Amino acid sequence: MSNRTTVTEFLLLGFSDIQELQILHFVGFLVIYLTGLMGNLLIFIAITFNHRLHTPMYFFLMNLSVLDFGSLSVTIPKSMAVSLLNTRSISYAGCVAQVFFFLFLVATDFFLLTIMAYDRYIAICQPLHYNRVMNRSVCVQMAIGAWITGFLYSVLLTGNTFALPFCGGNIVDQFFCEIPQLLKLICADSYRRKFGPLAFVICLSLCCFVFIIVSYVQIFKSVLRIPSEQGRHKTFSTCLPHLTVVSLFVWTAMIAYLKPTSNSVSRLDLVLAVLYSVLPSVMNPIIYSMRNKEIQVALRRLIGCR
Repeated sequence: MSNRTTVTEFLLLGFSDIQELQILHFVGFLVIYLTGLMGNLLIFIAITFNHRLHTPMYFFLMNLSVLDFGSLSVTIPKSMAVSLLNTRSISYAGCVAQVFFFLFLVATDFFLLTIMAYDRYIAICQPLHYNRVMNRSVCVQMAIGAWITGFLYSVLLTGNTFALPFCGGNIVDQFFCEIPQLLKLICADSYRRKFGPLAFVICLSLCCFVFIIVSYVQIFKSVLRIPSEQGRHKTFSTCLPHLTVVSLFVWTAMIAYLKPTSNSVSRLDLVLAVLYSVLPSVMNPIIYSMRNKEIQVALRRLIGCR
């Protein structure tokens, strides 16, 4: 294939050629998908219809639920169709759309997690200034900023990837169109043009991750001064899972995007892709919301339970 115009479709990777394992993969992904969708949808509805939850923290949680709902819907249904229908093809336009929306939603999700870390820092370390710093206008502006930044992030990476010529075939060694696997198919001579934008967004992501770590370090230092053991336990039990999920997402994504790609199919690539593209969106409703007593009360009222 001499240039990208000759590529009309890509072939995604199936988890197995054995029919029984294909069915197992379909059922497993279906359970994960429905769990993630149900959890995020319940959180969104509970916050929307409960006026007591119309606070900055829950406003950001509602945005997070929408993003997780979308990111799961971009990758998993197509992978299930590959196993169920035994068809690996995805159109060129479909691959572009999948890359764009996945990057857009996941990047916005990460930027929103950064804002949420700042929100928790202000609430715990500077509680007297919380209402002034995190007022409604500021929260809306922060959320819009996260969505716009995620959009620009996705435009930069998607545009750079598909503007380059493909001459290495059309087989994508992943269950969705992933940039590291697509870069293997590109025959651009310029290393800077091929990896420059990717390096930029990775540096930006690392800066956000460092900001999250610093915010939580300050939170933990403040929590250790709390005389109440129950208060310390409550804060640690909430913040540590948050930090664990963010760290899991960042490090697995970094490894997936920075490790040298091989010409053969790597099971490690599949595991890393599941860890950073699927698992956080399923775990976020549990860690950020389901463990929260106010969310639990709102959900009980929503379904009519006392």
